[in-house]
Amino acid sequence: MSDTALTADRIAHIELDDSTILWRSEDVERERVAAMTDLVADNHFVPLRAVEQGHAGPWSLRLSVADGRLDLWISDGVGVEAGAIGLGLARFRRDIREYFAICDSYYKAVRNPSAQEIETIDMARRAIHDRGSRQLQEALEGKVDADFATARRLFTLICVLHIKG
Repeated sequence: MSDTALTADRIAHIELDDSTILWRSEDVERERVAAMTDLVADNHFVPLRAVEQGHAGPWSLRLSVADGRLDLWISDGVGVEAGAIGLGLARFRRDIREYFAICDSYYKAVRNPSAQEIETIDMARRAIHDRGSRQLQEALEGKVDADFATARRLFTLICVLHIKG
């Protein structure tokens, strides 16, 4: 594969529709910034229908949540709208709720460090995050070719979009 093909199969820009988010804690904001930075730096993302229609990356992605649905708005490498993918969020609700509950415990534990407690909570946090990421990868199957690390970062951003005041 050429370098061009490799760089085309990725997200080059991502933004979140923040219009429904009323408040973010400092910890959640750090998670958002890290996930967005890491995602753009290293990802594998190919929206299959857009490619079939002749679009090519690198891709720009806008995530929004409305009416119980996650919408991924995709633009191609020259900025032309390349379609949208909608996913029902009901399947993710439990993982999102558990992920933020365990993150809250983790943030509290880090402030009053007990190495064993932090390690235990962090292991649980990673397990919940991985479960949600695998579920996202399955939901995107047949729509987007994305590796696990990309799904993991996208799951973090989906969680951030669910933060309400």
